[in-house]
Amino acid sequence: MLTTIIVSIACLILGGVLTWIVLNTVLKSRTQSILDDAKRESESLKKEKLLEVKEKFISLKADLEKQVGVRNSKIQSQEAKLKQREMMLNQKLDEVQKKRDESDVVRQNLENQLAGLEKKKEDLARSKEELLKIQKQELERLEALSGLSAEELKERMIESLKEVAKSEASSYVNDIVEEAKMTANKEAKKIVVQTIQRVATETAIENAVTVFHIDSDEIKGRIIGREGRNIRALEAATGIEIIVDDTPEAIILSGFDPVRREVARLALHQLVQDGRIHPARIEEVVTKVRRQIEEEIIETGKRTTIDLGIHGLHPELIRMIGRMKYRSSYGQNLLQHSRETANLCATMASELGLNPKIAMRAGLLHDIGKVPDDEPELPHAILGMKLAEKYKEKPEICNAIGSHHDEVEMTSLYAPIVQVCDAISGARPGARREIVEAYIKRLNDLEQLAMSYPGVIKTYAIQAGRELRVIVGADKIDDAQTENLSNEIAKKIQDEMTYPGQVKITVIRETRAVSFAK
Repeated sequence: MLTTIIVSIACLILGGVLTWIVLNTVLKSRTQSILDDAKRESESLKKEKLLEVKEKFISLKADLEKQVGVRNSKIQSQEAKLKQREMMLNQKLDEVQKKRDESDVVRQNLENQLAGLEKKKEDLARSKEELLKIQKQELERLEALSGLSAEELKERMIESLKEVAKSEASSYVNDIVEEAKMTANKEAKKIVVQTIQRVATETAIENAVTVFHIDSDEIKGRIIGREGRNIRALEAATGIEIIVDDTPEAIILSGFDPVRREVARLALHQLVQDGRIHPARIEEVVTKVRRQIEEEIIETGKRTTIDLGIHGLHPELIRMIGRMKYRSSYGQNLLQHSRETANLCATMASELGLNPKIAMRAGLLHDIGKVPDDEPELPHAILGMKLAEKYKEKPEICNAIGSHHDEVEMTSLYAPIVQVCDAISGARPGARREIVEAYIKRLNDLEQLAMSYPGVIKTYAIQAGRELRVIVGADKIDDAQTENLSNEIAKKIQDEMTYPGQVKITVIRETRAVSFAK
């Protein structure tokens, strides 16, 4: 029994030893495998890091080489520039040296000439001394013969010449003044009348509406369209109010801009002829007609300049001249007025002996400030002058344009010619149209305004409201007060009234003595 127990214990001990040996062997093998794996991973990491380092090194090297290349190229370009500058400096040095040599030669020539001049000067001085001696001897001989000194003779001669010159000059000046007084007014009237008679022109009256005639009233419904869409599209595209009422066979186009009315009229004409009237077609036709009108404006400007014989105008000025055809001023067509003014200016300049081409050019362009595209808040004369300066017109033409309503000072003879011819064209009978009631009211307001001043007896608005004559009492206002009165009336008219052009105020004061022989 004991033996069996001992044997069992021995077996257990032996089994435990064997187990420990086996476990120890397994742990050693696993430890070795873990170490091997760790070595392999460390080797692979080492290789990866070496590769990354090599790649970074290569990229840094490439960047450095690139930077070095850029710097080298900059250095080379700077070296090339320095070489070029050096060559230029050498050339300039050669030129300077050449000029210095030439200047030395010139200096030598000048020194030689100066030496010759000094010699001539000495000869002249000797000759002058000899002449003075001879003159002195002659004066002494003359004084001995006449019994008077040279100064006394000189004074007597000057006094006699003064008296003769004064008498002749005064008579000559009096004759010229009298002749000018007699002939100036007559000649001025003659030139103005001849100018007006030699220029004939048509009268064109523009309105704020255009009547479009149609064949039948059935077309009105097609123009209006379903629920009014066609007429709304046409009004939106043209900017013109289209009035379709009970007027038989007519449609009214209403708008302040003649160019827009013409575009609407031509577009309606094409749409009615074509028969296809719908919003898309309306926009297409209006765009096409607007281009045609723009081409016609340019063609009108070119034809006008060719008819008048004016050349070298800027294309934008030619376009503005064409736009004048569709503008009016107090019922007078602006292009017709400008052409008439240009012809008047050329005729008057010829009569006065000036250049008719310059005068005609200034007359044609004098109202160019009324047709700009942007419509700035400037008087049309000032704006026209700025446009002419912008497009390189001559100074006398720019001044004539800017001063034809006295906004700027006149600096050439062409300016008063343009001003006078503009007034002639605008004031002739039938040139301009104004509503009769407004016209009469404006004249009455002018007269009543002047009558409100003390001392005024009568007032008359003449020349279609361009001149106001004020008659004052001689016993109430003296001569000095008449000038102040005219200035006060002019200022009050400027502040309180609206009028075309300018108004001339003439204050008349006279004293009359009346008696009767019985």
